[in-house]
Amino acid sequence: MSSSSRSETPPQSSSSYDTSDGAAERRLREAEERLREAIVELQCRQRRAARGVPQPPCEHADESCVAHAVGNLCQSFLLSYGVRVGIGILLRAFKLARGHSYSSLIDLKQLVSEKDLIVREEACRIGLLFGGFTGSYHALRCLLRKLRKKETPFNVFLAGSVAGLSILALDDSNRRRTLALYLLARLAQCAYNSAKSKNKFHLWGSHWQHGDSLLFALACAQVMYAFIMHPESLPKSYQDFIQKTGPVAKPVYKAVRDCCRGSPVDVTSLSAYLSTRRASSSIFLEDFPSIIPCSIIHPDTKSCLAHNVNAASATFKKTFPLYFSLTFVPFVVLHLQKFMDNPARTCWHAVKGAVRSTSFLSAFVGIFQAVICLHRKVASKDHKLVYWIAGGVAALSVLLEKKIRRSELALYVLPRAGDSMWYILVNRYLLPNIKNAEVALFCACMGGIMYYLEHEPDTMAPFLRGLIRRFLASRISNPSSFSNRSTSYTYLQSLDSMKKPKLQENEEAASTPSQKYNLESIPGL
Repeated sequence: MSSSSRSETPPQSSSSYDTSDGAAERRLREAEERLREAIVELQCRQRRAARGVPQPPCEHADESCVAHAVGNLCQSFLLSYGVRVGIGILLRAFKLARGHSYSSLIDLKQLVSEKDLIVREEACRIGLLFGGFTGSYHALRCLLRKLRKKETPFNVFLAGSVAGLSILALDDSNRRRTLALYLLARLAQCAYNSAKSKNKFHLWGSHWQHGDSLLFALACAQVMYAFIMHPESLPKSYQDFIQKTGPVAKPVYKAVRDCCRGSPVDVTSLSAYLSTRRASSSIFLEDFPSIIPCSIIHPDTKSCLAHNVNAASATFKKTFPLYFSLTFVPFVVLHLQKFMDNPARTCWHAVKGAVRSTSFLSAFVGIFQAVICLHRKVASKDHKLVYWIAGGVAALSVLLEKKIRRSELALYVLPRAGDSMWYILVNRYLLPNIKNAEVALFCACMGGIMYYLEHEPDTMAPFLRGLIRRFLASRISNPSSFSNRSTSYTYLQSLDSMKKPKLQENEEAASTPSQKYNLESIPGL
């Protein structure tokens, strides 16, 4: 019966086969990466045993500890600086192209002038953050090996925590707090995956297919509620991004906030705004309205449906250059060899990824506005909870993104929600206001992150693991060649030299990049 039932099963579609093949290839690449790391670790132990040295030797036999640390510092600084400047230049090019000034794209004075491209200070601070962490982390690892005469997880945690002081390169406490909360979310993810893999603990519903989308929806609900009711709880840059992305003016948001709180509406500023819009003469304003009508929210369009469609379309046009820059520039800087091998394919993937991400954000804006308009059709009194619900419903647009991207987006927005909640609780005196608490939190989280990177890398998301190894600590997983080439070394070399045409097209990081375009091949770096 079982054989006959299996024979009657309809064949799967080619798309399902492609999906399963892609997942199998990804698992194979991850298995090869883990095998390579295990072989490298085995070689280290063999060297240690052959030398008979009581303390573990450093893994950079061809250079001193100082040169190793300085080289990693310079490499990470150049990579992070290049990514930030590249994004700024590409966004500037989009701005010039939008103004139909195509000839200025080849004019360096207009493209990269100090007047129009102010990214030097920010790029230097980001470079000092990443480069400073990498260099000090490697230096502290070497120092702790020599002082403690042993290599333990405590060394990794302590080195990562102390190196985390590089966060002071950022002068904005709001950015430091956001980054610390982001790492806290990532550390919690690693700790949970570790406990779950050891059958110690797991959350109810963790097996849900769309659990990441639910987490994203909860985080977006808090963020959009904070933006409407407590905008001061969000970083200024994040407020500006939401304001510029959405179609509603700032005076209207303030009127909605005052209406929900029962405060008098600033009729003067609202009238000044409406006087610049079309069809504003027939709008009646009062000091204590029960709800701000749709005619004030979108005075240029009488139809709510047309307003929502226009809002989504305008958001797509405004945010596509940003998403394309964030997709294209980091890939070119971090994978220069793959870009030089096939630049057209890289550009196509960047365009495709940017269109998908921009469509998600455009749908988010359109759905959020639709929920607000729908509430005004069925209710006569406003309530602040409406905007929390609207943010959660609009977050369902994340289903347009790839499955692997949804958890990344959820863990990106979650710290913003936590940051807002932190601010609200501190201002209500429910939490103490500790000066530079975000620095201590960042240091502790970096210590935990580096521990999981070294000792339990499978608990980290592949994106974060690959980013840290390539961007922050690229030489952790790339130790120098050993003089004693054992059987494991021979197998490692044969593993790297295996030819897999199909896998090489899809793999995200080449195992043996060409020295021609590899930044690590530059002398001193």
